[in-house]
Amino acid sequence: MKIFSRWRQLLIFLAILGPGFITSNVDNDAGGITTYSIAGAHFGYRFLWSFIPITFLLILIQEMSARMGVVTGKGLSDLIREQFGVKVTFYFLIVFLAANYGNTVAEFAGVAASLEIFGIGRHLTVPVAAALVWLLVVKGTYKSVEKIFLIATLFYAAYIVTGFLAHPNWKEVGTNLVTPRLNFSPGEIGMLIALVGTTIAPWMQFYLQSAIVEKNVQLQSLKLSRLDVIAGSVVVSIVAAFIVIVCGATLFAQNIRIETAEQAALALKPLAGQYATYLFSFGLLNASLFAASILPLSTAYVVCEGMGWENGVNKTFAEAPQFYGLYSLLILLGMVTVLFPRLPLIKVMYWSQVLNGILLPLTLAFMVIIINKQKVMGNYTNGKFFNYVTIAAVGIMTFLSLSLVISAF
Repeated sequence: MKIFSRWRQLLIFLAILGPGFITSNVDNDAGGITTYSIAGAHFGYRFLWSFIPITFLLILIQEMSARMGVVTGKGLSDLIREQFGVKVTFYFLIVFLAANYGNTVAEFAGVAASLEIFGIGRHLTVPVAAALVWLLVVKGTYKSVEKIFLIATLFYAAYIVTGFLAHPNWKEVGTNLVTPRLNFSPGEIGMLIALVGTTIAPWMQFYLQSAIVEKNVQLQSLKLSRLDVIAGSVVVSIVAAFIVIVCGATLFAQNIRIETAEQAALALKPLAGQYATYLFSFGLLNASLFAASILPLSTAYVVCEGMGWENGVNKTFAEAPQFYGLYSLLILLGMVTVLFPRLPLIKVMYWSQVLNGILLPLTLAFMVIIINKQKVMGNYTNGKFFNYVTIAAVGIMTFLSLSLVISAF
């Protein structure tokens, strides 16, 4: 009977698995991979320690999003509109839309970069990728889309394999993993903000909560939803750390400076072999396509919930025209921007991650206020521990963001 019960629990967990695991892993997107590559190439293993508190914080924040979605049955921007009014929501959505536009551009730039390594031009690959991700969501259902997204997460293993091919000094890796170091220079502060901003991005909280609502996860499955969040948070940090390790073991050791993930992949060939280059490039392509689907989808959820419009992958174009219209527009703009000559894509990709880090405190502040309202959450409000940690995170991110702005002048 115990074996039967365990199998039953496993099957239930697999049915719940999806929103948390997908949301966390999609954050290892083109912008994220670029940020991790630069961190490893420019600073070696110096920032590995940051992934431990980032993972812990990611679990806490994602759990709050999951809990709000399960308990209220509403998306985060829907709750923000109800609790803070239309005016506050409208201005927040403008900033959010701008940030996610930059993130979407980064994903299509990642698609272009990953295949240009093999001599395939962006004027072919980017339109094809845009058509594929558009058809996936517009013609699919939530269940079919989720299955494809879960399969895509498996291919992140390419970065772990590349990590071993790079033959890092594991003793140095271990030392930097448990030894926090930070000089308050503009470069290091900016990198730390970018790392936090790309690993714990504002859009994640909105997408996770919306996905849980659309999947119709019930209150009795809250514990399993938490496991989904924990699994996704741990895996995404492991993959991110391995990208830093790969670039630290090869590029930093040879004092090779890079500005893109594409440059990182090409530079790996003479240092770690062509298979490392191919795996790194494949990982970039998979991550870019994955995120190019979800980031516009997340934006469509957020804006439509905030404005009170119909939304959801299970609805038809006629039932939710604003939802699918915004999703289509973001994909089109992202594609056109990448194909536009002389645009500084590197700056767009990097600063979109920094902007995520600056927007994060505001998103967390909304979440903490809402989740502590008993009339909204009932008996599932935050405990003191959750509040202290989240408020501390808001304070730290605000301080780092202000430090970056001040140091720039």
